[in-house]
Amino acid sequence: MPAWSEIAAIYRASKKKKDINWFTQHLARPPAAVLVWLLARTPVTPNQVTFLATVVAAAAGAILVAWPGWVGLVVAAAVFELSFVLDCVDGMLARLRKIASPLGHLLDFLMDELKAMLIYGCVAVRLWRDTGDERLLIVGLAGLFCLASGIALTSFMRRPEYSGQRPTEDGQPAEVGGRRGVVGHALSALEWAARVVVHYPQYIWICALADRIDVYFWAYGAVNVLYLGLSFLKIVWRLGRFTPAPAAAAPPPPDPPPPDPEVR
Repeated sequence: MPAWSEIAAIYRASKKKKDINWFTQHLARPPAAVLVWLLARTPVTPNQVTFLATVVAAAAGAILVAWPGWVGLVVAAAVFELSFVLDCVDGMLARLRKIASPLGHLLDFLMDELKAMLIYGCVAVRLWRDTGDERLLIVGLAGLFCLASGIALTSFMRRPEYSGQRPTEDGQPAEVGGRRGVVGHALSALEWAARVVVHYPQYIWICALADRIDVYFWAYGAVNVLYLGLSFLKIVWRLGRFTPAPAAAAPPPPDPPPPDPEVR
């Protein structure tokens, strides 16, 4: 029988200091803690769990494309949410074993973004097959371009050469201080809403139950278009501005005249 007190202790000891949202903290991490309890004394590594989560997400994508109808959509969403639980397990297992590292986080980030592109592309194919509208494939390709470009910009802006900050002790990206003032709080609220839309996304099961996966398709694509534009402008504003021209160097002094040969 599971030792629930031990699982609760694992949950508290292995979760992040600050989770991104309530869904992750209260719905995904509790079952993840059970899996961590099962894996804690095994040779299974966090990286292996990361790869397993990617395989499970790929299975969800295959179900999205191959199983039409509402039942197939719900099953695909359930499998995808399982991959999200596994995605929590790898980090929790690493933190429990005190082996979390920047490299492990980079691998996790890479696999997460591969899964995001896979699912978005599979949803585009599913919508096209359901409607016969080829324009949805064009929108899907454009959304994938924005998603992939946003991933590249995020990786660039997280580099210490650009941000000037090192990752945290557990390998997470450097924490940035909160904004101040009315405008700052408004921007933070907008970013929070955007993270809810793009994070994994955890609401895909709601779209599946409502048989409205198109809501996810358009919302996810729109947020990635906005993110790409804003991130690119931020980088251009910082690195592409004009700088004052350097002051002209003073000309070298003239050579002294040669000595007069008649002087003794």
